[in-house]
Amino acid sequence: MTGVSAPGYGIPEYSIVGYVDDQEIVNYNSVSRRMLPRAEWMKKEEPEYWEAQTQRAKGNEAVYRNNVRIALERFNQTGGFHTFQLMYGCELDDDGSIRGYEQLRYDGGEFIALDTQTGTYMATMSQALITTQRLNSPKVQWGERKRKYLENECIDWLKKYVENGREELERRVQPTVKVSGQHKDGTLMLHCQVYGFHPRRVDVKWMKNGVDDVPTYQTTHVLPNPDGTYQIRVSADVMPGEGDSYSCYVDHSSLGAPLNIVWGELYPYWLDDRRLWNMS
Repeated sequence: MTGVSAPGYGIPEYSIVGYVDDQEIVNYNSVSRRMLPRAEWMKKEEPEYWEAQTQRAKGNEAVYRNNVRIALERFNQTGGFHTFQLMYGCELDDDGSIRGYEQLRYDGGEFIALDTQTGTYMATMSQALITTQRLNSPKVQWGERKRKYLENECIDWLKKYVENGREELERRVQPTVKVSGQHKDGTLMLHCQVYGFHPRRVDVKWMKNGVDDVPTYQTTHVLPNPDGTYQIRVSADVMPGEGDSYSCYVDHSSLGAPLNIVWGELYPYWLDDRRLWNMS
């Protein structure tokens, strides 16, 4: 959830974005004033679901407008563009273990965090002390209520969403790998571009002579593609010695085994692992 002090930069005054794993599933903002599906499989939900979520979001919008106003006063600010954000969620592992989290941020800096072990809120800025004292008071005990929600109702919703969207959420798309190098001033800049993979989590690194000891020069964030897949590029600046071999290591859940693509004159710059796996 995000509230801003004034609309601008294409950002509405209030917005909600819901995710399962890395996939956006719902969206609400102060312009549309409707909770809307963002994933095709979420359209299976009944109209009553969307009406209930819309009314809940409208109620939260009013609260957030007030929170932004209070935050401006606490930080002694009278103008400018400022953000107040809440992020919470729950996680369910294959072994059945669960985790929950909640954070509030002001202008990108952590403001308040929930300690899910004790069910209490911790202030990470002095301006948040008044709020955490009220939330943790014996009369309110909001942290304990939120902890119970994250460990129970949130997990129930997560299970339902995963079941409804299982086909898309568990989709596996193998990556395509491009390796290239540039000689400059006695060094070799190696690039490994991995793209077109799903899900998002991937491990990419450069190796020297089969050993993981090549410092990374630059790594991009894992970025989304228009088709729902992802891409990443990892670069390393090296000084090859005689007989040295450099390879790009790629591990992804769609692969039967990690790839180890060697850079060199014997290999084309463009390598598609789907072709490599068919070589025998």
